Amino acid sequence: MTTELQAKSSESPATLATSVYERLKTDILETRLEPGRKLQLRFLTEHYDAGQTPLREALNRLTTEDLVIGKEQRGFFVKPVSLEELRELTKTRRWVEGLALKESMANATPEWEEALLVAHHRLERTPRSLDPEKFENNPEWERLHRIFHALLIGNCGSRPLIGFCEQLADRLQRYRALSSRKAFRVRNVAQEHADILKAVLQRDVGEAVRLLEHHYSQTADFILEDLKNAAALHGKAAAL
Repeated sequence: MTTELQAKSSESPATLATSVYERLKTDILETRLEPGRKLQLRFLTEHYDAGQTPLREALNRLTTEDLVIGKEQRGFFVKPVSLEELRELTKTRRWVEGLALKESMANATPEWEEALLVAHHRLERTPRSLDPEKFENNPEWERLHRIFHALLIGNCGSRPLIGFCEQLADRLQRYRALSSRKAFRVRNVAQEHADILKAVLQRDVGEAVRLLEHHYSQTADFILEDLKNAAALHGKAAAL
């Protein structure tokens, strides 16, 4: 028995199910499993090298997170994207993260501000794309980007609020992945982050919240334009 097989055989069912869930969720959020795709168990068992039991557990868990939908007698599907959902998620994220940022700034400490400076510095030094000539998503930038945004609201003093913000970020990640290639060339995201940080450090609550909300609205605007264009193209093709 190889070392890899030994490691897999020694994993508990709960550990295996969690591992499959995390891998499956990442592939959905990064749209490697595209919106609307049917999640056939045969493909999943081969691709994730897992049995049907942990896969079904992972799929059921993702269903509760509204990333997968189950259809009776038809199986599981990656939840399709929609303009309505994007608008609702963005509006809600602006509301709740605006509140969380206000509370974080009200509770500001030198340690929190220092952590924000460090997180922003690391993000700023990391290229958005692995290829400077064309967009190729950089997973390290995505990781540091998530850390920076989490720190902005992480000092609010409410774990339920932070948890809800994380869920919204996950559900919107699929939409971000669909628009990143277009936004890469025409949007200065680094400057947006720098402006938000500056307002936070200057203790300008109103400006910090406004900039954060605008940051999310800008993202949504790019995605909405792409989805509308795709819908228009689909409508023209259907009419031919």
